[in-house]
This record gives sequence, structure tokens and C-alpha cells, in this order.
Amino acid sequence: MSSEFEAFDVVIVGSGQGGNPLALALANAGWQVALVEGKHVGGSCINTGCTPTKTMIASARIAHLVSRAKDYGIKSEAGSVDFSQVRKRKDDIVASFRDGSRKRLVSTSGVSLIEGNARFVGEKQLAVELINGGTEFIKGGKIIIDTGASPSKPPIPGLDTAGALDSTSIMEIDKLPEHLLVIGGGYVGLEFGQMFHRFGSKVTIVQRGEQLLPIEDRDVAEEVAKILKQEGLEVLLGAETQRVETPASEKVFLTLKTGQLEQTLEGSHLLVATGRVPNTSFLNPAATGISVDKKGFVPVNDQLETSVSGIFAIGDVNGGPAFTHVSYEDHKVLLKNLLEGGNANTSGRLLPYVVFIDPQLGRIGMTEKEAKDKGYDYRVAKIPMDWVARAIETDETRGMMKAIIDSKSNQILGAAILGVEGGELMSAIQIAMLGGMPYTALRDGMFAHPTLSESFNTLFGTVED
Repeated sequence: MSSEFEAFDVVIVGSGQGGNPLALALANAGWQVALVEGKHVGGSCINTGCTPTKTMIASARIAHLVSRAKDYGIKSEAGSVDFSQVRKRKDDIVASFRDGSRKRLVSTSGVSLIEGNARFVGEKQLAVELINGGTEFIKGGKIIIDTGASPSKPPIPGLDTAGALDSTSIMEIDKLPEHLLVIGGGYVGLEFGQMFHRFGSKVTIVQRGEQLLPIEDRDVAEEVAKILKQEGLEVLLGAETQRVETPASEKVFLTLKTGQLEQTLEGSHLLVATGRVPNTSFLNPAATGISVDKKGFVPVNDQLETSVSGIFAIGDVNGGPAFTHVSYEDHKVLLKNLLEGGNANTSGRLLPYVVFIDPQLGRIGMTEKEAKDKGYDYRVAKIPMDWVARAIETDETRGMMKAIIDSKSNQILGAAILGVEGGELMSAIQIAMLGGMPYTALRDGMFAHPTLSESFNTLFGTVED
């Protein structure tokens, strides 16, 4: 049986934002690499995540700015949304990214792209059910799992027959929802909710918890909710979904319980945005001895190795923070260790991310709650965006800036920037944190006027020495 397995130095299962660069780098170093992909090259980021959603969000922002033209003294007819063109623009960009990734892989000597679904059938042995039919058997000296995650479906009565949309299928609908109901007040629910409202849909966001974005500080989450409500979205907090009913083909009814009060919402479409589950059910990890947790994620140590020596898991599938840049950072850890015999690990990494609502929420490091829970003696720097000259000039004054400072070392522990280009401003603070700069360097530094970055003078000037 073993003679039927084609041998490779490494088998990478999944061509996401960690798997692809790993395959290319290892092949260029002389390794024989099998890269297995069950659907589209590029993983969720290119195909169903970052690229398509942010492309559509960009279209929604233009629609929003057109609707605000008179605020800037510009006479303009109200713009109408050509949703089919929005989708086409998204599809064209996705296809370009996907095709570019695929071409790089197939043109690289040492990379064998195998298109199919892989499952373990023995120790570091896999059977790949090929997309075009048949089965290919492969084995690797090392195995890297990069299968990612998919939208989850909560156990709500009636949901299975309700035709509910998820973060992938909602981008493929043919017409704008008349009234979009969104279950989930996390990043995905808020991005899509605001997007479709700007395209012209009525939107209601249903959040089980007492605040949106539950891992954020309450003051930041409350500011986000205020912004969305100002735009016209309905936000229901502390609302537990009891059941979903679809008695008519064009309607969906959502029954909620808020405290002791029960109410029913009527909508045209339902988006479920309640988290993601790992893509491991088909993988059959037990066949090679890998342990998974109760949710199906593959636990790893700080060098990304699973419970089996020589088998690694990177990106969303290992249960870490589900961001593309984390997967990409994982690949760098493995390259350092596999090619250079290094001792790189994931400990102590600063975690940045951006919620691409408008204005953006950029986050780096600790929240105030985390700093408090960990026992830090800290100070808070905080200003509203309407204190920022550039924001006033561009009429983008919604939001706030907040940073957490270690009182003893004057180091910046974390920051949340909810404002115009919040992701870029957060990244500037991240650079200061990476360089070990005290907050006073940003407080006292000279920045060009009028830029958003000069707001650091004001923000960190609120810290009392």
C-alpha cells in the first residue's frame, strides 16, 4: 500500500495566505512541495473574505459620499446603486488575485498543485479526492495544515429551512435586500450591515450580548453603536434569537427575546454572522494521530506544531486569531524554523486588526479591560475625533481615539482608533510599540500639518505625568 503514495518533502493542505507563500519559499529552497487545494487558490481571504468584502465596502462608501455631496457644497443628483456592477467589480478583482496566485504556484519549479480535498488515511499519508475525479495518494516528510474556517450556523429552531445567508453567500445575491436582518454584532455583521444599508437596504442588527463587538472596551463599542444608529441602522442589544420562520417565500420572521419581552421582526433576507468553525471535518486528523479540540480546531504549541511531531497547523484552523495577517505571520515562523533551524515562535506577538466599518476601527495590543484584568498600573489617553483638525476639514469627525499607557514604563500597551483611516493611524502607533518608544515620543514629535497623524500630539497630551 505504501508504494502507492507519492512522496514529497512537505505536503501543505490549503492554499491560503500562509500556505501559498510557504509553498513558494520552500520550493525555491529546493524542497519538493505538494500543495493541496479543494476549491479556489488563495484561501478565504482572496475568495470569500478580505478581498471581496473590502471591494464591496469601497463601493458602499462611494454611495455614502455621494449621498453626502451637499454637505460639502456640491450639487449632485442622488446616486442610484447598480448592484450587478458592484458584484462584477468585486468578481473581477477576486478573479485577478486568484489567477495571479495560481499562476505563481504552477510556474514555480518544485510545487505540485493538487486540486482536490485531502484526508488523512495513515501516518503523514493523505488521500486526495480530485476535483476532476479520481483519487491521488500522497505523503510528506512534514505536513502543514492550512485549511482555514467557514461560517458557523447556530442551533436556532427553523434556521436550517430559512434560506439564511452567510458571509459568503450574501455577496452572491442578485438583488438588494429590502430589509436585511443580521444575527450577530461582531465584525462581519457590522461590516455587511453598514454596507447594505448604504446600498439602500433597511438593516436590523440583532446582538445577543449587551454590546456590539464584545471583545472591545464598552466605550468604544458604544461609540460604534452610536455611529451606526446615526446612519439609520437599527441595533438591538441583549436580544436572544428564539426561532426563525419563513411562512412566505419572500419573507423571514425572526422571533427575539429581550429580557422578558418577546418580539418578532419581519425581513426580506437573513444574514447569520455568529462566528466561524474550522475546516477539519473532512480532514480525518485522527488517522494520523492529531488531536483536535471540541470545536474541531487543531491545537498547536508556540512553534505551530500539533500533537504529532512534524505536522503543523497555521492560520484559522489552529484556533488562534482569525486574521489573514496572523496566517501570514505563522508562515514566517515556520520558514525560520524549517529552513534556518531557528527557534521562532508565536509568543508575545502584537495583534493588530481593523474592523472595516466606516469610520474604521483599528486595534492594536491590549484593551483597557485587558490591562486592568492583568493588573497593570495604567493611564488612559482619549479624545474625540472632532478634536482633530484634519477630521474637521474633511467632515469626518465621528469616532474617538484611545490609548492605554503603562504608568511605570510609559510604554503604549494598546490603542483603539475609531475614526477616518483608523487602520492607518493604528498602524503608526503599532510601529512605535514595535520600536519600544514611550508615548512621549508621539506626544512631543513634530508631524506635518494638517494630517491625521498630528492628532497623536493631542491624544497623548491628555496623559497626566
